[in-house]
Amino acid sequence: MNERIATTRGRPARPLPDPSLIIKAVVQFLQMFMPETLARRVVGIVLIAIGVANDRITEATGLSDRSIWRLKNTINSGNMDELFATGYGIGRPGKAKGFEKEIAEELEKNNYHNRQQVADMIHEKFGISMSVSAVGKLLKKTASGG
Repeated sequence: MNERIATTRGRPARPLPDPSLIIKAVVQFLQMFMPETLARRVVGIVLIAIGVANDRITEATGLSDRSIWRLKNTINSGNMDELFATGYGIGRPGKAKGFEKEIAEELEKNNYHNRQQVADMIHEKFGISMSVSAVGKLLKKTASGG
């Protein structure tokens, strides 16, 4: 075997001064095709695959330690389809869930002038205490038909 072919040529590559800039640019590019969360996850998966330490992945992608831990567990379990699944968190359901239609009907029947009056009405009629900002979100949601 020819030794000239087997040896590497050229000088070793210089380390990049700030690799996080490149990672941010890659995430921005991927956002043209997918949501930001998924773009960060894809970059995180690549960094996990090449063996980058968790703290460096957190620093570069903005993913939490817990997210990286879950990604590694998913990769190790072989569930590759779950790596790219997106969804909403398991947060607490809204206070007015199930009462939204009744609240909208009550708003149509009576004359309420501000969000505080609506919050007071909801507390009196339905026994639900809501902040003024939550009432605003509810009003926006019912006005848009959502």
